[in-house]
Amino acid sequence: MYLTECPYCGQRVRKRAPRLERDAEAEVVPRRRRPPSLPRLRSDEIPGIAPETRPYATIVLIAAALATSLTWVAGVSTLDLGAIRAPIADGEWWRLFAHAFVHTNAGALFATLFATGLFGMLLERRFGPAAVLAIFLIGATAGGALTVALDVYPAIGANGAALALLTAWTVDDRLAQRRGDDRGNDLLGVAVIAAVLLLLPLADEDTSWAAGLGGAAAGAIMGALISPFRR
Repeated sequence: MYLTECPYCGQRVRKRAPRLERDAEAEVVPRRRRPPSLPRLRSDEIPGIAPETRPYATIVLIAAALATSLTWVAGVSTLDLGAIRAPIADGEWWRLFAHAFVHTNAGALFATLFATGLFGMLLERRFGPAAVLAIFLIGATAGGALTVALDVYPAIGANGAALALLTAWTVDDRLAQRRGDDRGNDLLGVAVIAAVLLLLPLADEDTSWAAGLGGAAAGAIMGALISPFRR
C-alpha cells in the first residue's frame, strides 16, 4: 500500500501497489566470468625476454640421473653404471660422461641436480633443448677426461656437468650485457651455487674436483660459442 493524492480534489487516498510480474521480481544474477589468463609468451614477442617453453631436455637429464642413482641404491654396482674409479679400459670411453648420471651421496645428488635444473631450464628457454644436452654431456666428458688425465679418482656425480651449465649461462649473460642487453641478473646467488659445486669434493670423497674444473671450463667455452645465437 502507498499514499497518493487525487488529481481532481486533492484528497489523499490509499492505493495498493501494483503486482509485479514474477520475472521482474527475480534478481538478475550476473554470470561468473573466468579471470583473464595470458597465453604463453611466444618467441620474439617481447624483445629480450625468452619464450615460455617446457624444459624437456632438463627434465630428461634429471630423471636419468635419479633413475641410475636409485638403481645404485638398489644394489647395482656403481662401476657398472659408469663411475670412474680407475683408469678407463679400452672400449669404455662412455664412462667419461656416464659418471655424471651416478650419485652415491644424497647431498651431492641434491646440489648437482638443483643446479642442473635451474641453469638447464634457463639455457633451454634461450637456446633450446639440444644446447642443454650438448653442454651437459660435453661438460661431463671434459670433467671425466681431466680426471683421467690427472689421475684424480674417483669421479662420480654431475658436479662437472652442472658447473658446465652454470658457467655457460653466466658467460652468455655477461656477453649479452656487453652487447647492451642488460638482463639485470643478480650473480650473487650464482656465485654461491658455483662455490657449493666446487667445494663438493670436501664433503663427498666420490666427487672429483678435476671433473668440476673441467666441466666449468667446457661450459664457459660453450657459453661463448652459443651466446650470439639466442633463440
